[in-house]
Amino acid sequence: MMRKLFLLATVLFWAVVLGLWLLARSAPMSEQPLPLAEKTYSLAEVTRHGAENDCWMAIDGQVYDLTGYLPEHPSKPSIILPWCGREASDAYRTKTKGRAHSPAADQLLPAYRIGRLLAE
Repeated sequence: MMRKLFLLATVLFWAVVLGLWLLARSAPMSEQPLPLAEKTYSLAEVTRHGAENDCWMAIDGQVYDLTGYLPEHPSKPSIILPWCGREASDAYRTKTKGRAHSPAADQLLPAYRIGRLLAE
């Protein structure tokens, strides 16, 4: 009797496992969400954001909204404000003093990226 019960339980177990496996194989694959279209901005759009309370910059073909970062910037606002609303690649690369920004600055920059600059 015990042997029959054991065999029945084993068969039922493997039938359930097989059924679940077949069900999983036949279920449609979940679709991966499509990546959102990257936002693009013209330089004219960037220039409309040239103030301390609305500061965008284009750097190396990317557009950054640095408004929230201005109070945290280590130097005086007068250093960075003239570049708000402008293409600032050279200024970023040289700090307008011939020195590159630190690797830490390079790591912070992507957090403020809002899109790509349209080639004009």
